[in-house]
Amino acid sequence: MDAETPRQKWDRIYREWKGPFPNAAMVLSQNEHLLPGGGRALDLACGLGGNALFLARRGFEVDAIDLSEAGIEALAHAARMEGLPIHAQVGDVMEGQWSNGSYEVIVVTRFLERTLVKTIVGALKPGGLLFYQTFVKTKRSDHGPNNPRFLLHDNELIRLFDGLLIRYYRDEARTGRPDAGQRDEAFLVAQRPES
Repeated sequence: MDAETPRQKWDRIYREWKGPFPNAAMVLSQNEHLLPGGGRALDLACGLGGNALFLARRGFEVDAIDLSEAGIEALAHAARMEGLPIHAQVGDVMEGQWSNGSYEVIVVTRFLERTLVKTIVGALKPGGLLFYQTFVKTKRSDHGPNNPRFLLHDNELIRLFDGLLIRYYRDEARTGRPDAGQRDEAFLVAQRPES
């Protein structure tokens, strides 16, 4: 039997989804106080769109892009039911076709493609904020990818986005008591300089 493509894998996962709609990622919900009062936002590789829903409920017009048709259909339905300004679209985020300087906020969670860094930064308006959360190489659990290509090294998010101003960063690795805290992911909020 042929292996599933990434699109097939995520379509299957989202079609079989039985739980409630996902909440916003921790990097976004725990740093909500850093959000501007509104504007345009991009939820990149949005999945079922927990981040997009969170932002739209707070007055943002949101573009949400994901490879999975099933995920986008579920998000579009939820947005229609609530009358939220979410433009949910099936697309390959690797194409990176976002206008320069378009977004006040960009959210990327549990997705890592290092070649998109410049495109992501370029899509932020001056003063715009990037909220990024994804898995680290030092993770303790089996949750998330095991392929090292999709895992961050220590402080890698800071290095990848070194042209941005760091507003929040957390990467606990295995320091101290590894059974406490947030161990499997790194969290970053960074701002594009005004000039």
